[in-house]
Amino acid sequence: MSFVHWWRSGDAVTQTAALVLLLMSVASWVIMLWKTRLLSRASADLARSLAAFWQASDWPQAHAAVAAFDREALALPLVAAADMARARLEVRAGGSALQEPALAHATRLLRGALSAGTARLQYGQVVLATVGATAPFVGLLGTVWGIYHALAAMAGAGQISVERLAGPVGEALIMTAAGLAVAIPAVLGYNVLGRTVARLEADLEGFAHDLRELCASAPEA
Repeated sequence: MSFVHWWRSGDAVTQTAALVLLLMSVASWVIMLWKTRLLSRASADLARSLAAFWQASDWPQAHAAVAAFDREALALPLVAAADMARARLEVRAGGSALQEPALAHATRLLRGALSAGTARLQYGQVVLATVGATAPFVGLLGTVWGIYHALAAMAGAGQISVERLAGPVGEALIMTAAGLAVAIPAVLGYNVLGRTVARLEADLEGFAHDLRELCASAPEA
């Protein structure tokens, strides 16, 4: 059985299901390859960026050091937000009544930068989860419809036998196998990449917390 014969023997529903599975497979593999590269760079760069930040002697040097290592711009927005917050705190350090709003402003800046970084890390995870959850059902839909289509055609011809039924049913079962072939890599990619994403998010959250503590100590410096 050739692909051309299988494609021509199927109707619009079967062909649509096959195209959907193809698009799901292409999308999931593109996302997995892109995220593997992104997370590999981010893991190495984040460790170097944080080490360079804590080894710097002042804020300008720390900002420049992080910018030199952080190619994916995960830690750099946090440093920039903390730098802006420290500048505001130093200007408004005259009275305790003004310090709390300034610290709240620092928290909002750091939260916004952290949210942008985590959103970049999480990008594509929803697609992988969706493909892993729905691809088997799309394949099953194609199989059920293909079997129904084959039985209806044989009933119309007036001749039904095991030999005549085996071929069309076997062709229809290909859709179930295709659905599993699309879903399994997506689920594995979601789980493996998700662990790396969770680790990087924890590092960024800890760094954001440390930066807020530094911002809070700015008026006392």
